[in-house]
Amino acid sequence: MIGSFALSSGFYDAYYHRASLVRELVRQEFAEVFTQVDVLATPVSPMVAWKIGKMDNDPLANYMADIFTVPGALAGLPGMSVPAGYAAPADDASLALPVGLQIMGPKMGEEKVFTVGHVFEQANKELIESKRPSVWG
Repeated sequence: MIGSFALSSGFYDAYYHRASLVRELVRQEFAEVFTQVDVLATPVSPMVAWKIGKMDNDPLANYMADIFTVPGALAGLPGMSVPAGYAAPADDASLALPVGLQIMGPKMGEEKVFTVGHVFEQANKELIESKRPSVWG
């Protein structure tokens, strides 16, 4: 219903059209970046994973957990997340929780993304399987 409302008379320019313009600017920025690099590697999340049930009552934390994946999705770029090791959360140094690495590629660059993901996983296989805190975390 909200989608229909946003596209209704008088609201098209205020919402959809402006959002389309912003999306195009994001696409152009990424296209420029990919003239200089093959792929981008970023964290998947600004935080390590949390214990099951810990963030059930914190919708903002749940939203922010995948905020780093939004720009690539908005631009329509291929991306994947691969295990990057383990790190302790700020509130419990005794834990080792998973950390992910996001790999994004240019439009139609799925093969590059898969190749880099595979190489990264193979290079870090022992660390990932050990469940020890890593230099990445």
